[in-house]
Amino acid sequence: MKKTLALLMTSALAVSGLAGCGNEGASGDGKVKIEFFQYKSEAKGTFDDLIQKFEKENPKIDVVQSNPPDSLTVLKTRVAKRDLPDVVGIGGDSAFGDIAKTGAFEDVSKDELVKDIQPAYTKMLKDVSKQTKLYGIPYSVNADAVIYNKTMFKELGLSVPQTWDEFINVAEKVKEAGKTPFYFTFKDAWTALPSYNVMAANTQGENFFKELDKGKTTFAKGHKEATDKFLTLLKYGHDAQNGKAYNDGNVAFAKGASAMYLQGIWAIPEIKKANPNIDLGVFPYPVTNTPGESKVVSGVDLLLAQTSTTKHPKEAKKFLQFLLADENIKTYIKAQNAFSAKKGIVQEDPSVEGLKESLARGAVTDFPDHYVPIAVGLEKQLQVLTENKDAKKFLKTLDQEWKKVKNR
Repeated sequence: MKKTLALLMTSALAVSGLAGCGNEGASGDGKVKIEFFQYKSEAKGTFDDLIQKFEKENPKIDVVQSNPPDSLTVLKTRVAKRDLPDVVGIGGDSAFGDIAKTGAFEDVSKDELVKDIQPAYTKMLKDVSKQTKLYGIPYSVNADAVIYNKTMFKELGLSVPQTWDEFINVAEKVKEAGKTPFYFTFKDAWTALPSYNVMAANTQGENFFKELDKGKTTFAKGHKEATDKFLTLLKYGHDAQNGKAYNDGNVAFAKGASAMYLQGIWAIPEIKKANPNIDLGVFPYPVTNTPGESKVVSGVDLLLAQTSTTKHPKEAKKFLQFLLADENIKTYIKAQNAFSAKKGIVQEDPSVEGLKESLARGAVTDFPDHYVPIAVGLEKQLQVLTENKDAKKFLKTLDQEWKKVKNR
């Protein structure tokens, strides 16, 4: 389905030469109107504030924010219809890759706005789109981490683990103390992804998906270690792991139901809503037994792209320059509890202190699921794995589904 849609968009745009209707950009008061389409509903208010600031500084430009439900489906439909917004903000995953291949976005490979962006993140966008050129500017990034209850760690005399064996030993000690090491929420299938992503990213090998594309490897080979380690983590969960959803987990962890929570940093604001006084921290998953070897799985949560059909490239570029100004990035990452993809801009929230060093030196790698087509159903297959614990069947199914999608 996804590949078919991508091909449909490619052919439609190739035939039209991307000369679509787009936003006419005319308003009755003589202002230039541009559309900013972005996919993060939780960031709408933050962007409303930034847009208001931009319009005050640029009184002849009107920015209209679009943030529809099921935004990626809406955007793909608009690409196919050649009705593109002027500026787009989406995640750096396979959906971005599909759209980038159609020529919908401007090439920013040599743009001055890219020179201060962490190279690790621009590489991720090239890799996921399978393009040599860059079709988006990484803006904010998120990360998978082990979120831990500092108070509970102190009470149990635990230190932050540096290796896989130490990690499992910490889980054992928590269990021996009669407490729950990890809280899982597999009623929402996607919540299996954070921990699995880290296991896979740090064990699959650097070129796994390139080799998979060429038929030179399989999930059965490349993801066996990740699957085994993921199943090991499940031994330290709680009863009814498949009956709890993401929101349940945020509240439960906030109230002390477990020592650790295997989620992304995006969960922290929700946890703090449930318990503003919780003393929590984060640390990188230690996947191997070599201290400091494991990379933090950190991907482009939001990229900014100027569309190639905009009738107002000067105004669209001005808006991009505004959003990428240091003070405005700081406003965004503070509100969204994210990290900046731009060098030198630090997330000041002490709760994510444990990840700063890894991100600052670029010891990061992308989310493996960004390279897996939706039709493969990775999160659904993981949900099944959490129930039947059958690693061999799980890996075999992934290989079968990958081949089906590839052959479409």
